[in-house]
Amino acid sequence: MSFVDKTLKCRDCGNDFVFTAGEQEFYQQKGLMNQPSRCRPCREARRNSMGSTGRSERAPREMHTVICAECGTETQVPFLPTKDRPVYCSSCFDKVRGVARS
Repeated sequence: MSFVDKTLKCRDCGNDFVFTAGEQEFYQQKGLMNQPSRCRPCREARRNSMGSTGRSERAPREMHTVICAECGTETQVPFLPTKDRPVYCSSCFDKVRGVARS
């Protein structure tokens, strides 16, 4: 397959940038289906804003206070429990799952 340089518009800054034939070939070799939507400076800025985790900063998770179905200890979980399923503290969850915590 022969590739030709394409001019794309950056979704962040709105500037035109070139998606080179070599980059297109690289994307194809790696099985990447979508072409880039950001220019190199905006991709780098976005990557830098994500920090070392590789993810953007999120708001803290909403925690819900529950009583462990096994030991009766009050604990917090990051999901809204439903009435039809038991909820466990970390220690009891590991025991129920058969995993020893180090």
